[in-house]
Amino acid sequence: MRWGRYLLFVIGLLISQQMHAGSGTVYHFLRNDVGSRAAALAGSFVSISNDPNGIFYNPASLNTIEGPMGSVGFLKHLLDINAGYASYAEDFEGIGSVGAGIVYTNYGSFDKTNAAGTVLGTFSASDIALTIGYGNLLGENLHYGINLKFISSTIDEYSSTGAAADIGLLFEVPDSRLALGASVRNIGRQLTKYGSAEEDLPLDVMAGGSVVPRGLPLLLNLGFHKLNEDVDAFADRFKAFTVGGEFSLSPSFQLRFGYDNEKRSDLKIGSSAGLAGFSGGLGVLFDRYRVDYALSSLGKVGDLHRVSIATDF
Repeated sequence: MRWGRYLLFVIGLLISQQMHAGSGTVYHFLRNDVGSRAAALAGSFVSISNDPNGIFYNPASLNTIEGPMGSVGFLKHLLDINAGYASYAEDFEGIGSVGAGIVYTNYGSFDKTNAAGTVLGTFSASDIALTIGYGNLLGENLHYGINLKFISSTIDEYSSTGAAADIGLLFEVPDSRLALGASVRNIGRQLTKYGSAEEDLPLDVMAGGSVVPRGLPLLLNLGFHKLNEDVDAFADRFKAFTVGGEFSLSPSFQLRFGYDNEKRSDLKIGSSAGLAGFSGGLGVLFDRYRVDYALSSLGKVGDLHRVSIATDF
């Protein structure tokens, strides 16, 4: 797979040009969790295998797909904001694994007014991103993956488009129940801008691991996010961490929990954060279909509810 190494090297050069980019304000929806399972695990998904929604977190996970798989889901956000996604992945012997995904967010309708406050009508806003991914083996038990994505965002008559890439690695430690993953998401730039100023994409360097403790029906996940962003102290670089756990109570029922440290810190109001940063959910298997539900707490701001359906083809 020499060409795969060359491609990773080229994209690595692009990363080096953007490693110190800020969190950015454009296409921020690309940071949202995708899928009920991932949301219930608080986004600790960079080292998850055999799940079509792994394409949104680490494209290397595409190469762990055991058969054709698809997933669709819906998010009921705060106010009138709604979002959804669809994903598909399949392995082709001798070629590698391919996948595709789409995420969208609709922000509802807003009143359009002039400087005097007179209502002139209404307008809407929405975001959408299309992703195509490829995964294969880079070495024994070492998977790599690459995504290409097209992004479109509109606010009233204004619009912006962008192009980006994701790269990732996933290593399944031999003779163990441990997997280690790392990915760099949203390496790219705007193609067309809202105005005259070009804005950074939300570059995100992630790393983490998953383990199944011996003798327990539990998948534990740990993830570190935004490792590329500037911080005042070295220890602060690891404050954006997430933890997730998935209990397999039976072959057809899973219980999940998660914790997002950065979200809890950001949503703290006064001296209390309530349950902000905590999440939970469940998965129920019906024949070839898995129905997932997740609830993510934003503390006093409210709760987010997600429903997803995944299936083998």
